[in-house]
Amino acid sequence: MKKITRRAAMATTVVAGLAFSAGCKTNGGSSTSTCNLKKDDMYKDGKLDIAAAKKAYFALFEKFNYPVPDVMNTEEFWVADFVQGDILKLGMGGIFWINEHGTYAASGAKKYNGKFNDDKFGYLGHDIYLLPGQTLPEHRHIGGGEGYGPKMEAWQVRYGEVTFFGEYKGEGTEVAIADLPKDKIPWGYGQDWMKSKYALTRSAKSGKVYVQSDPEAWHGQVAGPDGAIVTEYATYHNHVMFSKPGMSFGCTGHS
Repeated sequence: MKKITRRAAMATTVVAGLAFSAGCKTNGGSSTSTCNLKKDDMYKDGKLDIAAAKKAYFALFEKFNYPVPDVMNTEEFWVADFVQGDILKLGMGGIFWINEHGTYAASGAKKYNGKFNDDKFGYLGHDIYLLPGQTLPEHRHIGGGEGYGPKMEAWQVRYGEVTFFGEYKGEGTEVAIADLPKDKIPWGYGQDWMKSKYALTRSAKSGKVYVQSDPEAWHGQVAGPDGAIVTEYATYHNHVMFSKPGMSFGCTGHS
Protein backbone atom coordinates (compact mmCIF):
# COMPACT_ATOMS: atom_id res chain seq x y z
CA MET A 1 0.00 0.00 0.00
CA LYS A 2 1.51 3.31 -1.07
CA LYS A 3 0.58 6.54 0.63
CA ILE A 4 0.07 9.41 -1.78
CA THR A 5 2.32 12.43 -1.24
CA ARG A 6 3.08 15.50 -3.31
CA ARG A 7 5.73 14.67 -5.88
CA ALA A 8 8.88 16.61 -5.06
CA ALA A 9 10.21 15.94 -8.53
CA MET A 10 7.49 17.95 -10.25
CA ALA A 11 8.58 21.06 -12.14
CA THR A 12 7.30 24.36 -10.75
CA THR A 13 6.97 26.53 -13.84
CA VAL A 14 5.07 25.74 -17.02
CA VAL A 15 4.07 27.71 -20.09
CA ALA A 16 1.68 26.58 -22.79
CA GLY A 17 3.43 25.89 -26.04
CA LEU A 18 2.63 22.60 -27.74
CA ALA A 19 0.06 22.67 -30.52
CA PHE A 20 -2.99 20.63 -29.60
CA SER A 21 -5.59 19.85 -32.25
CA ALA A 22 -9.24 19.23 -31.40
CA GLY A 23 -10.80 16.00 -32.53
CA CYS A 24 -7.59 13.93 -32.43
CA LYS A 25 -8.05 10.32 -33.44
CA THR A 26 -6.74 7.78 -30.96
CA ASN A 27 -7.29 4.11 -30.24
CA GLY A 28 -8.52 4.19 -26.67
CA GLY A 29 -5.22 4.64 -24.93
CA SER A 30 -3.16 2.10 -26.84
CA SER A 31 -1.50 4.70 -29.07
CA THR A 32 1.93 6.14 -28.34
CA SER A 33 1.03 9.29 -30.26
CA THR A 34 -1.39 12.00 -29.19
CA CYS A 35 -2.17 14.32 -32.10
CA ASN A 36 1.19 15.87 -32.95
CA LEU A 37 2.76 14.69 -29.68
CA LYS A 38 5.03 11.69 -29.59
CA LYS A 39 6.38 9.54 -26.82
CA ASP A 40 9.90 10.83 -27.49
CA ASP A 41 8.68 14.39 -26.79
CA MET A 42 7.93 13.36 -23.21
CA TYR A 43 11.19 11.65 -22.22
CA LYS A 44 14.87 12.52 -22.00
CA ASP A 45 17.40 9.73 -21.50
CA GLY A 46 14.62 7.43 -20.30
CA LYS A 47 13.34 9.96 -17.75
CA LEU A 48 9.94 11.65 -17.88
CA ASP A 49 10.36 15.30 -18.84
CA ILE A 50 7.99 16.88 -16.32
CA ALA A 51 8.01 20.29 -18.01
CA ALA A 52 7.17 18.81 -21.43
CA ALA A 53 4.35 16.75 -19.95
CA LYS A 54 2.91 19.77 -18.20
CA LYS A 55 3.06 21.79 -21.42
CA ALA A 56 0.85 19.18 -23.04
CA TYR A 57 -1.70 19.53 -20.26
CA PHE A 58 -1.57 23.32 -20.44
CA ALA A 59 -2.39 23.05 -24.14
CA LEU A 60 -5.34 20.87 -23.16
CA PHE A 61 -6.51 23.55 -20.72
CA GLU A 62 -6.26 26.19 -23.44
CA LYS A 63 -8.25 24.09 -25.87
CA PHE A 64 -11.07 23.61 -23.35
CA ASN A 65 -10.90 27.21 -22.01
CA TYR A 66 -10.33 25.70 -18.58
CA PRO A 67 -9.56 28.33 -15.92
CA VAL A 68 -5.89 28.18 -14.90
CA PRO A 69 -5.16 29.78 -11.51
CA ASP A 70 -1.66 30.66 -10.36
CA VAL A 71 -1.43 27.53 -8.23
CA MET A 72 -1.17 25.51 -11.43
CA ASN A 73 2.38 26.90 -11.83
CA THR A 74 3.46 25.19 -8.61
CA GLU A 75 4.14 21.64 -7.45
CA GLU A 76 0.49 21.39 -6.47
CA PHE A 77 -0.16 20.56 -10.14
CA TRP A 78 1.43 17.16 -10.71
CA VAL A 79 1.76 14.61 -13.48
CA ALA A 80 2.35 10.86 -13.36
CA ASP A 81 3.11 8.07 -15.82
CA PHE A 82 2.82 5.34 -13.16
CA VAL A 83 6.47 4.44 -13.84
CA GLN A 84 5.49 2.80 -17.14
CA GLY A 85 7.51 5.01 -19.48
CA ASP A 86 4.71 6.10 -21.81
CA ILE A 87 2.69 8.97 -20.40
CA LEU A 88 0.71 9.50 -23.60
CA LYS A 89 -0.72 6.02 -23.21
CA LEU A 90 -0.77 5.58 -19.42
CA GLY A 91 -0.79 8.70 -17.29
CA MET A 92 -2.60 11.67 -15.90
CA GLY A 93 -2.22 15.15 -14.54
CA GLY A 94 -4.03 16.40 -11.49
CA ILE A 95 -4.42 18.74 -8.59
CA PHE A 96 -5.87 18.13 -5.15
CA TRP A 97 -7.76 21.29 -4.34
CA ILE A 98 -8.17 19.85 -0.87
CA ASN A 99 -7.51 16.49 0.79
CA GLU A 100 -8.53 17.04 4.38
CA HIS A 101 -8.68 14.55 7.23
CA GLY A 102 -8.58 14.46 11.00
CA THR A 103 -10.86 14.24 14.01
CA TYR A 104 -13.71 16.64 14.57
CA ALA A 105 -12.37 17.98 17.89
CA ALA A 106 -8.97 18.77 16.38
CA SER A 107 -10.23 20.48 13.23
CA GLY A 108 -10.70 24.16 12.43
CA ALA A 109 -10.72 26.42 15.47
CA LYS A 110 -10.69 23.32 17.71
CA LYS A 111 -13.79 24.58 19.54
CA TYR A 112 -16.04 21.64 18.78
CA ASN A 113 -17.04 19.62 21.85
CA GLY A 114 -19.78 17.27 20.80
CA LYS A 115 -20.55 13.60 20.61
CA PHE A 116 -18.36 13.18 17.49
CA ASN A 117 -15.20 14.60 19.16
CA ASP A 118 -12.95 11.63 18.48
CA ASP A 119 -14.54 10.49 15.23
CA LYS A 120 -12.48 10.71 12.06
CA PHE A 121 -13.55 12.58 8.95
CA GLY A 122 -12.05 13.05 5.52
CA TYR A 123 -12.99 14.69 2.23
CA LEU A 124 -11.36 15.55 -1.06
CA GLY A 125 -11.73 17.82 -4.08
CA HIS A 126 -9.65 16.80 -7.11
CA ASP A 127 -9.42 17.58 -10.81
CA ILE A 128 -8.12 14.84 -13.13
CA TYR A 129 -6.51 15.79 -16.47
CA LEU A 130 -6.34 13.27 -19.30
CA LEU A 131 -4.81 13.77 -22.73
CA PRO A 132 -6.61 12.29 -25.76
CA GLY A 133 -6.83 8.52 -25.43
CA GLN A 134 -4.84 8.56 -22.19
CA THR A 135 -5.68 5.88 -19.62
CA LEU A 136 -5.73 6.25 -15.86
CA PRO A 137 -4.98 2.56 -15.24
CA GLU A 138 -6.93 0.12 -13.12
CA HIS A 139 -6.49 0.68 -9.40
CA ARG A 140 -8.39 0.68 -6.13
CA HIS A 141 -8.35 2.49 -2.78
CA ILE A 142 -8.40 0.39 0.36
CA GLY A 143 -8.79 1.16 4.02
CA GLY A 144 -5.54 1.88 5.81
CA GLY A 145 -3.96 1.57 9.22
CA GLU A 146 -4.74 5.19 10.09
CA GLY A 147 -8.36 4.32 10.79
CA TYR A 148 -9.80 5.62 7.54
CA GLY A 149 -11.98 3.38 5.43
CA PRO A 150 -11.83 2.82 1.68
CA LYS A 151 -11.92 5.95 -0.43
CA MET A 152 -15.39 6.45 -1.90
CA GLU A 153 -15.57 8.63 -4.98
CA ALA A 154 -17.67 9.98 -7.80
CA TRP A 155 -16.69 11.76 -11.00
CA GLN A 156 -18.16 14.51 -13.15
CA VAL A 157 -16.77 14.99 -16.64
CA ARG A 158 -16.39 18.77 -17.04
CA TYR A 159 -14.72 18.85 -20.46
CA GLY A 160 -14.47 16.17 -23.13
CA GLU A 161 -15.47 12.53 -22.76
CA VAL A 162 -14.43 9.63 -20.56
CA THR A 163 -15.09 5.91 -20.56
CA PHE A 164 -15.20 4.74 -16.94
CA PHE A 165 -14.45 1.07 -16.34
CA GLY A 166 -14.74 -1.06 -13.24
CA GLU A 167 -15.13 -4.40 -11.58
CA TYR A 168 -18.89 -4.20 -11.02
CA LYS A 169 -22.02 -2.55 -12.35
CA GLY A 170 -22.82 0.36 -10.06
CA GLU A 171 -25.24 2.54 -11.97
CA GLY A 172 -26.69 -0.42 -13.84
CA THR A 173 -26.33 1.05 -17.32
CA GLU A 174 -22.75 -0.14 -17.79
CA VAL A 175 -21.97 -2.51 -20.64
CA ALA A 176 -19.48 -5.33 -20.89
CA ILE A 177 -16.03 -4.05 -21.86
CA ALA A 178 -15.87 -6.81 -24.46
CA ASP A 179 -18.84 -5.20 -26.24
CA LEU A 180 -17.28 -1.74 -26.50
CA PRO A 181 -16.02 -0.31 -29.79
CA LYS A 182 -12.32 -0.99 -30.18
CA ASP A 183 -11.37 2.67 -29.60
CA LYS A 184 -13.02 2.65 -26.16
CA ILE A 185 -11.57 -0.60 -24.76
CA PRO A 186 -9.21 0.33 -21.91
CA TRP A 187 -5.54 -0.54 -21.96
CA GLY A 188 -4.86 -3.81 -20.16
CA TYR A 189 -8.18 -5.45 -20.88
CA GLY A 190 -7.69 -9.18 -21.44
CA GLN A 191 -4.57 -9.38 -19.26
CA ASP A 192 -4.80 -11.83 -16.36
CA TRP A 193 -4.17 -9.08 -13.81
CA MET A 194 -7.02 -6.82 -14.95
CA LYS A 195 -10.22 -7.19 -12.92
CA SER A 196 -12.59 -4.70 -14.59
CA LYS A 197 -15.47 -6.12 -16.64
CA TYR A 198 -17.86 -3.23 -17.24
CA ALA A 199 -17.71 0.28 -18.68
CA LEU A 200 -19.77 3.38 -19.27
CA THR A 201 -18.98 6.39 -21.47
CA ARG A 202 -19.99 9.83 -20.26
CA SER A 203 -19.45 13.29 -21.75
CA ALA A 204 -19.36 16.74 -20.25
CA LYS A 205 -22.60 17.59 -22.01
CA SER A 206 -24.59 15.16 -19.85
CA GLY A 207 -23.44 16.77 -16.60
CA LYS A 208 -24.21 13.52 -14.80
CA VAL A 209 -22.03 12.28 -11.96
CA TYR A 210 -20.77 8.70 -12.15
CA VAL A 211 -20.45 6.99 -8.76
CA GLN A 212 -17.88 4.35 -7.81
CA SER A 213 -19.50 0.94 -7.95
CA ASP A 214 -18.35 -0.53 -4.63
CA PRO A 215 -15.85 0.04 -1.80
CA GLU A 216 -12.37 -1.23 -2.74
CA ALA A 217 -13.56 -2.06 -6.27
CA TRP A 218 -11.01 -1.99 -9.10
CA HIS A 219 -11.65 0.86 -11.54
CA GLY A 220 -10.08 3.33 -13.97
CA GLN A 221 -10.90 5.61 -16.87
CA VAL A 222 -9.80 6.41 -20.40
CA ALA A 223 -10.22 9.76 -22.15
CA GLY A 224 -12.00 10.21 -25.43
CA PRO A 225 -10.45 11.61 -28.63
CA ASP A 226 -10.31 15.20 -27.36
CA GLY A 227 -9.00 14.41 -23.90
CA ALA A 228 -10.92 15.18 -20.72
CA ILE A 229 -11.03 17.12 -17.49
CA VAL A 230 -12.85 15.35 -14.69
CA THR A 231 -13.83 16.67 -11.26
CA GLU A 232 -13.70 14.09 -8.50
CA TYR A 233 -15.74 14.22 -5.30
CA ALA A 234 -14.46 11.82 -2.67
CA THR A 235 -13.65 10.88 0.87
CA TYR A 236 -10.07 11.19 2.12
CA HIS A 237 -7.46 9.80 -0.32
CA ASN A 238 -4.94 7.77 1.63
CA HIS A 239 -4.01 4.53 -0.14
CA VAL A 240 -3.91 3.36 -3.75
CA MET A 241 -3.08 -0.03 -5.25
CA PHE A 242 -2.65 -0.91 -8.94
CA SER A 243 -3.66 -4.23 -10.44
CA LYS A 244 -0.73 -4.37 -12.87
CA PRO A 245 2.36 -5.78 -11.15
CA GLY A 246 5.17 -3.24 -10.81
CA MET A 247 2.96 -0.19 -11.34
CA SER A 248 3.09 2.65 -8.82
CA PHE A 249 2.07 6.27 -8.47
CA GLY A 250 5.04 8.20 -9.73
CA CYS A 251 7.15 9.20 -12.74
CA THR A 252 9.70 7.23 -14.72
CA GLY A 253 13.23 8.17 -13.69
CA HIS A 254 12.16 10.18 -10.62
CA SER A 255 12.61 8.89 -7.10
